[in-house]
Amino acid sequence: MRVLITGGAGFIGSHLCDRFLSEGHTVIAMDNLLTGTTDNIAHLAGHPRFRFIYHDVTEYIYVDGPIDAVLHFASPASPADFPALPIQIGKVNAIGTYRTLGLAKAKGARFLLASTSEVYGDPLVHPQPETYWGNVNPIGVRGIYDESKRFAEALTMAYHRVHGLDTRIVRIFNTYGPRMRLNDGRVVPNFLTQALRGEPLTVYGDGTQTRSFTYVDDLVEGIYRLLFSDEIEPVNIGNPEEYRIIDFAHLVNEVTGNTAGVVFRPLPKDDPKQRRPDIAKAKRVLGWEPRVPLREGLRRTIEDFRRRMNL
Repeated sequence: MRVLITGGAGFIGSHLCDRFLSEGHTVIAMDNLLTGTTDNIAHLAGHPRFRFIYHDVTEYIYVDGPIDAVLHFASPASPADFPALPIQIGKVNAIGTYRTLGLAKAKGARFLLASTSEVYGDPLVHPQPETYWGNVNPIGVRGIYDESKRFAEALTMAYHRVHGLDTRIVRIFNTYGPRMRLNDGRVVPNFLTQALRGEPLTVYGDGTQTRSFTYVDDLVEGIYRLLFSDEIEPVNIGNPEEYRIIDFAHLVNEVTGNTAGVVFRPLPKDDPKQRRPDIAKAKRVLGWEPRVPLREGLRRTIEDFRRRMNL
């Protein structure tokens, strides 16, 4: 296959490039490098089946030749980006989704949308199944990301129903691993950079809010299986093991050997209290579930962070 991956220089996008190339496919990565970096794909330079195009997908997209699949992964995705890049987030998930859907339609390609667990907002149902419609504050600081992803899902389904476009939607839960931005703002890079510097870990609220952590290789496996499945409607891909943030902080300190402890700060507005996927559908239709234990995933991620932090 010849596949286009938007956001291909990003954290998840670059790992997808690796996976598709390893399976023998030809990959075109497209990115405007707003939050991605060519460092993530530098190892692919000169690969005969890889090509990078610097482009903003909110503008008209032209790619020569046939395309068999379009995977739309372009979007800032960190809570730190929500107040800093709200217009860009809204545009890439609305206009960018429209552009990439149009390209897939013109090329007769299968389309896979990277959606998010944030479509569930601060959930009133726990764990979150794909049938849950969510509890989102549309005018809160997180609203631009949450609602633009919800719109992207709606537009994707509209193209499926009206144009018969072959579509897939993945709802991604907290994912970590090598190539995450060091200043990403999410809990894993925050904790790892602080721990590796010997600083106390910043815990927001009392630390009883929960998250689930999926290693990037597991996520990529789920996405790959979804693309080649027959499932049209959204599928959660995430790790159902739930951790309190305070417990996760203690684990990071233990694994890194950091003795500085933790400090507490006020909980940000609209920060979800619970986040845990119901992955029954992924097990049923994809035969997928996460394989990499948290300690092992952290070990691999810490090695990458140490190298990039020159420690």
